[in-house]
Amino acid sequence: MAQQLGTAKAAEAFDRVVGFLESFEKLDDPRQRGKVLYPLDEVMLLVLLGVLAGCESWVEIARFGEKKLELLRRFRPFKDGTPSHDQLGDIFAVLDAEQFQSCFIAWVSRLVGLAPGIVAIDGKTLRRSYQEGGAKAPIHMISAWSAGQNMVLGQMKVADKSNEIVAIPQLLDVLTIKGATITIDAMGCQREIAAKIVEKEADYVLALKGNQGTLRDDVKLLFEEQKAAQYKDIVVDTRETVEKNGGRIETRIVTATSDIDDLVGMHKWPGLKSVVMIESRRESADRCERELRFYISSLPADATRLGDAVRSHWGIENGLHWVMDMVFRDDECRIRKANAPANFATVKHMASNLLRCAPGKDSLRVKRKLAAWDEDYLASLVTG
Repeated sequence: MAQQLGTAKAAEAFDRVVGFLESFEKLDDPRQRGKVLYPLDEVMLLVLLGVLAGCESWVEIARFGEKKLELLRRFRPFKDGTPSHDQLGDIFAVLDAEQFQSCFIAWVSRLVGLAPGIVAIDGKTLRRSYQEGGAKAPIHMISAWSAGQNMVLGQMKVADKSNEIVAIPQLLDVLTIKGATITIDAMGCQREIAAKIVEKEADYVLALKGNQGTLRDDVKLLFEEQKAAQYKDIVVDTRETVEKNGGRIETRIVTATSDIDDLVGMHKWPGLKSVVMIESRRESADRCERELRFYISSLPADATRLGDAVRSHWGIENGLHWVMDMVFRDDECRIRKANAPANFATVKHMASNLLRCAPGKDSLRVKRKLAAWDEDYLASLVTG
């Protein structure tokens, strides 16, 4: 590929950037009141390529821009070069975080289309995004994770002095989830959230703990009484699996029932069709651990499907949160100013998605190193 393309070829290359920049055209640029040396589309492309190539701070991205200007000009003019690290920080601090996240979701929709299957929703705190002296607490982001596609579908910053219970319906509002099964841990087990999922023509599997009054106790009592009676009074679907991993054996029994008319009448839960009990036993050479968990769902009582949904939910821990910490160094990131931490976290999710889409069996860490070593490989990540 030529080192620098003419205007027509540059435009053609730009069109191949997987719809990325086009998806961010609606993002307001507060700098438009004065002279803008660095167009927002160029800044976005610089930051994305920098993060793909291993940059973890504004200083590193600014240096990347200086060293890779000819690469950047394969896609856009960059006639005034690239911003300094202070300018990058200022730009990302004033970009509206909600708009930024909405643009990301639009980009993902263009990248992967609809996301049927399991969509796990969970939160993560960016530990070093606080401001000194307690002026600002670390920000908390909730993310929607497609278990089947192994990709982030969207995320949203939890507002200051708010919590996940408020943020989850807002995230659901901007996602296309028709036909999907949404899984959320016990924090998200709320009537309003269940109602929103049903309204969006999706299904839910929600973990039960003690935050819903007597619902968990009533579900537990139902299963205890019916199990003692060998389930003679209700119809259940059961699935048992045994897994051996090293010296540990894990047995998992999933029991589900839709004979819950009394529970539905008492608790008035939107869309509720089944309840689930999962009994786990983990045996090793020196110990045996047992765990009992309960769930509610808008799906029929299919133990295999419901058990798979519960297991898939935990993929967000290893597939997303762990990757953000270990590959993108989330917990070490010191970007703190205004909206910059949330916006930078969103860029890292973009980079993660693009690396996962890249062919080859290399790990995300190795792909990121390849992007730093090989300009053509880096360019291929965004041209698709």
